[in-house]
Amino acid sequence: MPTTLTQPERLERGLGLLEATSLNVTFMVGIGPFVVIPFVVQAMGGPQCLVAWVTGAVLALFDGCVWAELGAALPHAGGSYVFLREAYGPERWGRLMSFLYIWQTLFQGPLSIASGALGFADYSTYLSHRARVTTAAGALLTTPAEKAIAAGIVILAVILLYRRITTIGKISIALAAIVVGTILWLIFGGVTHFHASYLLSFPPGAWNFSWIFAAALGHGTVQTVYSYLGYYNVCNLGGEMKQPERNIPRAIFLSIAGIALLYFVMQTSILGVVPWQEAAKSKAVVSLFVARTFGPAWATFATILILITAFGSIFAATLGYSRVPYAAALDGNFFSVFSRVHPKKHFPTVSLVALGATAVVFCLWLTLIDVIRAILAMRCLIQFVGQAVGLLLLHRHWGRERLPFRMWFFPVPLVIAILGWIGIFISTGRTPMLASLAAMAVGIVVYLGRARYRREWPFQEAA
Repeated sequence: MPTTLTQPERLERGLGLLEATSLNVTFMVGIGPFVVIPFVVQAMGGPQCLVAWVTGAVLALFDGCVWAELGAALPHAGGSYVFLREAYGPERWGRLMSFLYIWQTLFQGPLSIASGALGFADYSTYLSHRARVTTAAGALLTTPAEKAIAAGIVILAVILLYRRITTIGKISIALAAIVVGTILWLIFGGVTHFHASYLLSFPPGAWNFSWIFAAALGHGTVQTVYSYLGYYNVCNLGGEMKQPERNIPRAIFLSIAGIALLYFVMQTSILGVVPWQEAAKSKAVVSLFVARTFGPAWATFATILILITAFGSIFAATLGYSRVPYAAALDGNFFSVFSRVHPKKHFPTVSLVALGATAVVFCLWLTLIDVIRAILAMRCLIQFVGQAVGLLLLHRHWGRERLPFRMWFFPVPLVIAILGWIGIFISTGRTPMLASLAAMAVGIVVYLGRARYRREWPFQEAA
């Protein structure tokens, strides 16, 4: 398959469709849907919060079309790094865009891993039945013990990932089975104890489609989109995929469709057992839900399953993000030490360990609430909007034969994805937006200084 980018085959193509879909699923679920349910209910103010879960799924599906086209055409380690470089031209703007992606990945990759680990530590407190400390606004305060638990979980993930990709694929299948089994069990509990009156108890004005409803939907969708993130993880592992031009799009769409359906039914089941007014205030709503459907003893078991699910997301996220600095180093656009590959197990050792170490630092420094909006704001412009626009450029410059997968009804899904991500960016709030723009500006300054020193674009000498 022709591309303008060639990378040495130093990684092992050992992931099939089942393993790739499993890695996506474990990345997507994690702790996200279990901790954001109260925030979504609060944002929407009633059972109409289900609309936010549907909106998040639609955005993920349209954006998935962009990832599927790019992943099938450029199946290399690094995902968005490769996409941005090729779409904007590897000798000019593509150098800047791909560098900015690496720059933001230095922050949002470890932040994403840390968010899963902090969510794991926070939810684990249910097992000890300790009273939680909250701020006046209800935001959880992460204790030193919880921070230590989060850091330890990241270290465990790195240890398990320090092996061949074929073995990792088998681990991912087992974790994905636990993830899906847990959600199906929760759905069963909801169906057998369902109260339609709880689900239909809409507050006055719930369906008043005004700017207030739109703003609430925006804030709610920020939380649900966070729970869907990860459907693109397989693109970071493109250099380790079997038949990537076929399996990458399939893994993306299978994971989005399957998880969207499970999320919607699970949320409906919870709202049919726990009144929305109570769910909005709960910090462990799923454990509360299980206590009412199966009994208090089963709530402890459900918490253990949720923690395993959270660990699966940390595992998959660390795996995927570790390939991004590796790809940039291999390309000469990052420190060369990150291109080192284990001589026998064929995985990027330095990149994996460095990413894990940075995530540990964030676990010890930040709280869960700090990172969710920051993650989304930082990704929206460069990664999601940037590569969607880049795909438009590739459609202009590449022939059809260089795009083995083509989205349906092009460019409608692509345009909707761009508008959706701009809306999400605005909905993250003023502080995350400004922080994201500031980080981008600093990244541009760093790139220009580095390019001037190395006499690269736009400072290269004329031929």
